[in-house]
Amino acid sequence: MPAVRKKPATSKRSTGTPDRILDVAGRLMQTRGYNGFSYADVAAEIGITKASLHHHFSTKAVLGAAILERYARGFRAALAAIDAAGLGAPLRLERYARLHAKVLRQDRLCLCGILAAEYLTLPAPMQRTIRAFFADNERWLARVIGEGRSGGSLHPQGSDEQVALMLLGGLEGAMLVAWPLKDMASFAASARRLLASLGGPANRRG
Repeated sequence: MPAVRKKPATSKRSTGTPDRILDVAGRLMQTRGYNGFSYADVAAEIGITKASLHHHFSTKAVLGAAILERYARGFRAALAAIDAAGLGAPLRLERYARLHAKVLRQDRLCLCGILAAEYLTLPAPMQRTIRAFFADNERWLARVIGEGRSGGSLHPQGSDEQVALMLLGGLEGAMLVAWPLKDMASFAASARRLLASLGGPANRRG
């Protein structure tokens, strides 16, 4: 999100409002999409005027870009934390799948996943962030898959990049199917099958 200018001691509300706006509007975007909510929705839920909302985020495009950038930044931090844990490739991929499960348990979809369906209607800066988000995920997955292949803990069919795209698309698709059904079990089963298809030691034939 844009940096908040430091000011002399003022009310806590003035410094907390931008974050509150991002929280509420972010949830609406993860459940309704970018085109499914308005400034009036956000202002009414927070209890501020639309003029106050425009003071912090001048347009919906500015607000949408800030939400998306914050989400992508948080996801990158989560991937870095997985790497820092020093786990083998299969466990890192399991942790990656859990990131998606965590979002689904909050009755939300991956922000970039839901916005991908609206891609052509989004402002250009948001389109760029979505492309970068998926590219970052693909690169991270391909690296982990490649390390697992080299170390013998994974035996996937196809190139590292092809398998990364399969896993990324499979998890995003599993979220889309499970969300309207309110069925975490179906997502968990799909995630297990996707990971099993990578041919870890327990899943090798022969």
